[in-house]
Amino acid sequence: MSRNILIPAALDHEEVLPRKIELAKRLLEDGGQITLLTVLENVPGFVAEFVDMKPENHLMDHVRAQLDKSSGGADNIKSVVETGKAGVVVSRYAQQNDIDLIIVGSHRPGLQDYFLGSTAARIARRAPCSVYIMR
Repeated sequence: MSRNILIPAALDHEEVLPRKIELAKRLLEDGGQITLLTVLENVPGFVAEFVDMKPENHLMDHVRAQLDKSSGGADNIKSVVETGKAGVVVSRYAQQNDIDLIIVGSHRPGLQDYFLGSTAARIARRAPCSVYIMR
């Protein structure tokens, strides 16, 4: 059983999120906390100079609202949105917030993943805690 479970939630893999949440609920100790975390990539500097307002402010609110909706209003699930590289930010967040289990989704790797490494693999290599990789 785990007290603090982190679920990275990629915007392009929303369909697996309900399965991750159900698994987390089964593995969660009484009184534990589940955190849904989405990491948005930073806008490159050459793009940012053409934008008058910071787009991530509105996007972060929208993404957080989507995460809150996915949680079904559960009191023990919180939503967090960060910016940066997912493989780095997820691991850093886990370390800074005493996370004891990370549940990530994975897909069947293609040739590109063998050369670059998937986000799940990056998280597993860097994580300061146990990582459950779900297919």
